[in-house]
Amino acid sequence: MPINYKILGQAHPAGTSETDLYTVPSSTQAVISTLTITNVTGNGASARVWIRNNGATTAHSNAILFDVSIGANSIAAFTLGLTVDAADVITVRGSAGNHLTFQVFGSEITA
Repeated sequence: MPINYKILGQAHPAGTSETDLYTVPSSTQAVISTLTITNVTGNGASARVWIRNNGATTAHSNAILFDVSIGANSIAAFTLGLTVDAADVITVRGSAGNHLTFQVFGSEITA
């Protein structure tokens, strides 16, 4: 079972809508090691992150971060060690458009 260490997803949402950051490919499992959220502006913002099992709808039950404040011109890093399966989706949302950049790092394990 090959393991590929990589940047799994990067996004800089323009609006405040939910944005899919990473979808686990078919026949693949992944380990999410680190999630970073960078505020690239001089204004504060907050972030939400969900892990949606098999693409389920975002809900409080699958939120891993909810309205976490990210200060102006700063970064927050979360070392997670979460495991996700094929078709699971990491979805993100910022409280203000063009303020936050999301990046997720980890490994993909293929059959």
